[in-house]
Amino acid sequence: MQVAEALALVLTDAKPLAPETVPVNDALGRVLAEDLISLRTQPPAAVSAMDGYAVRAADVSAVPATLRVVGEVAAGHPFNGEVRAGEAVRIFTGGVMPQGSDTVVIQEFTARGGDTVVVNRTTEKNKNVRAAGIDFGKGERLLAKGRRLTDRDPMLAAAMNHPHVSVHRQPRVAVLGTGDELVLPGSEPKPGEIVYSNGFALLALARQEGAETIDLGIARDNIADIVGSVRRARSVGADVLVTTGGASVGDHDLVQRALSEEGLALSFWRIALRPGRPMMHGRLSEMQVLGLPGNPVSAYVCAFLFLVPLIRALSGRSDIAPKPERALLGRDMPPNDERADYLRATLAADADGVGVATPLPLQDSSLMAPLAKADCLLIREPHAQAERAGSPCVILKLGL
Repeated sequence: MQVAEALALVLTDAKPLAPETVPVNDALGRVLAEDLISLRTQPPAAVSAMDGYAVRAADVSAVPATLRVVGEVAAGHPFNGEVRAGEAVRIFTGGVMPQGSDTVVIQEFTARGGDTVVVNRTTEKNKNVRAAGIDFGKGERLLAKGRRLTDRDPMLAAAMNHPHVSVHRQPRVAVLGTGDELVLPGSEPKPGEIVYSNGFALLALARQEGAETIDLGIARDNIADIVGSVRRARSVGADVLVTTGGASVGDHDLVQRALSEEGLALSFWRIALRPGRPMMHGRLSEMQVLGLPGNPVSAYVCAFLFLVPLIRALSGRSDIAPKPERALLGRDMPPNDERADYLRATLAADADGVGVATPLPLQDSSLMAPLAKADCLLIREPHAQAERAGSPCVILKLGL
């Protein structure tokens, strides 16, 4: 099965999760489940944009002009009177414009003496004044359903007078490592054992995409242990279960067998992908299952290509799959075989600022150091012809 066909199967039933209401302060990165309409006008009244004096423009059309100071306005402390001919009110930034005034003379153009102020520069009408509603008005739709909230959006939502917003629930992603050979970091591996690492990348990737994560640890190579972990994932309400290792059909590859005993509806278990051929997808009732290979690079690449879009779809996002970008090859490439190849590559700009993707020299699916150095995945389609350095290519950028 080709990558695009497999991804379509993974996303077939991936609908946005039910809405929930959260405080604005907790909404960063979440997707709005409904339009957000302003409950107020901002600013609700005309306010000063500068420190100075609120006056009538007609009174300062000829300078110098001497005016009588009849009051003061600070933010949150309006002037209750009215500015009449020949009068001024001391005003500070954010202060509400007094009735009768129509412009603000900044303080640098004035000289104060007791209850009078001398204005030394003319100021036209509405100068240094922020009109009522210049930002937004009550009833305006300012944040639309389906928007993923940025770091600026909570400020706007709060200014619209919304203490809470309705967003799609975050997917719960449970990650399970499998294998008798695995030990946790900090252990002293015995002969034949290796330090478990896959789950750390997968959990980080899921969190980066806005999911809640559940670390199921390591299940041993026996059906009962794997089944117990699967049941735990279901009991904690996981929307997605991600397993690593044991997804193939060898004597010790027990994940698929254990899942089948639990009622897995299998979509596929092999794809034309390097790295990552022995990947599995299916459903256990409402829980989606991704069975990833045990090799760390294979597990990560498969998660990047399939788990990330799944999380985004469940979160209600519209930008589902990572966006392919154009670049140039940094070295000659041989012909490709029947599998799509996702090569770990560095990315640098040439003299014209165009991205140049250079595959790292070692591409084995067990090598984590080259994966950590990579800036992108360079995509080579099945049966791609040999290409020279400098030829156009397609990449997927990695990282934040």
